[in-house]
Amino acid sequence: MPALINVSQYLETTCARHPDRIAVRDGARSVTFAELRQRVIAEALALRRLLHGRTRKVVAVYLPKCLEAVIADLAIIYSGNAYMNLDVKSPPRRTQAILAQTAPAVLIATDDAPECAAPLHRIGEAPSVSTAAEREALFQALDTLVDTDPLCLINTSGSTGAPKTVALNHRSFIDFTAAVVDAGLVGDAEIVGSLSPVIFDIFSFELCMLMAKGSALVLIPDTLAAFPARMLELLQAERVSFIFWVPTIMVNIANMRLLDSLPLPDLRMIWFAGEVFPTTRFNYWREALPDAVFANFYGPIEITLDCLYQLLPEPLPPEEPLPIGRPFRNTAVLVLDEHDENVPPEAPGREGELCVRGSSLAMGYYNDPEKTRAAFTQNPLNRAYPETIYRTGDIVCWNARGELLFRGRKDSLIKHSGYRIELGEIEHAALHCGAPLTNACALYDAAAKKIILVCEAPEPPDDKTLRRQLGTALPRYMLPGLFIHVTEMPRNANGKIDRNSLARRYCSK
Repeated sequence: MPALINVSQYLETTCARHPDRIAVRDGARSVTFAELRQRVIAEALALRRLLHGRTRKVVAVYLPKCLEAVIADLAIIYSGNAYMNLDVKSPPRRTQAILAQTAPAVLIATDDAPECAAPLHRIGEAPSVSTAAEREALFQALDTLVDTDPLCLINTSGSTGAPKTVALNHRSFIDFTAAVVDAGLVGDAEIVGSLSPVIFDIFSFELCMLMAKGSALVLIPDTLAAFPARMLELLQAERVSFIFWVPTIMVNIANMRLLDSLPLPDLRMIWFAGEVFPTTRFNYWREALPDAVFANFYGPIEITLDCLYQLLPEPLPPEEPLPIGRPFRNTAVLVLDEHDENVPPEAPGREGELCVRGSSLAMGYYNDPEKTRAAFTQNPLNRAYPETIYRTGDIVCWNARGELLFRGRKDSLIKHSGYRIELGEIEHAALHCGAPLTNACALYDAAAKKIILVCEAPEPPDDKTLRRQLGTALPRYMLPGLFIHVTEMPRNANGKIDRNSLARRYCSK
């Protein structure tokens, strides 16, 4: 059997086998795999005309999470190009910065599209009639691609105020899909409770599940995140069997003990990733769903999709953190100390930076070779030939069972509400939003799950005004939950802001 080159091959096989199976449910709307493929190819042909047959270009998508967003992403794949989903809730200034950085060849949007130099394509307006020659040319173009061509671009926060754009290729998604299937973590015809925003890599993997395993995507409206009971009722009604969520909403459900009154007998596979899941809250889920498989995943956006996983068949002692586990097949991890020496599993408790090698690595940061060189470096343990590793900046250690435990961040990059955030971007926005600040230091109180902004200014700024000003530059999930005023920041011996002193003073013990 020939090796997979492009993830569109997954959908071709699934559509041939299960044309009448439901592929996507979006509220009262649904489409079968045959209907989905028909609409995807129509849009792909329209894109191909706009792009004059060019491939390996970036196509930006400015749509809320809906059936049309699924069709748009798949159509871009079929056109031989890479999709980049934009957050329709982000401030215009941030969206414009991303568009300027990536310079997409086409923008897919509705009438409220952001300003963009690229031609606009409105989803749903593709001609329904095409010639056999056009369809043949579409698939011939796919045959010219290789598996290291880009599949998607995902934007993450950047320390200088400009978001970073990570480029991920087909091979990495194909490898990850094969790894989780081989590990027995994905079955056929799963019903997926799709909660993650379209800008998350989780959503991109859910598209792979749809294509590769004939999974049905049940699109959960963003508005339901604030109403967890209604969300569980939707999971019940749709008989959802699989979820891949960040722990924040699962913690809320545990705090409210909603599974006591809203059981989920069909839910059998539960993945979570993106932030630390408090052990006591995990134990509530584990005890409420004793027959389900629980898997804790770990991996930054620069890894497709995650590099480590840990099955959790039993509740853990409340004081014991959830391990982030062991690497997937075809992925290797290194734990390097401050001297770039290897920390082996035989040295439990000794900390080091987690680094990753293998085909799961991202291609780098789009249009940013300097940041790419800084993060994707030569393996210091191998001087014989070129071998790239990604330095995650996460500090980990091995436990006595040979599992990895997350200890914290090497720098100021945090995970908050499932989003990867550079605290420097918040500081940059605070100093450029018009507020009378002389300096700013963003902290993360991990225990309270709260972003704190320490503001240096002669007079205390008005919190409401400052929050409103920051809201024009930052998405809601990046806004500080607490503002603290100081007339002068503490400094260390190098003259830099003493972050450790501020953290000891203002963060939870």
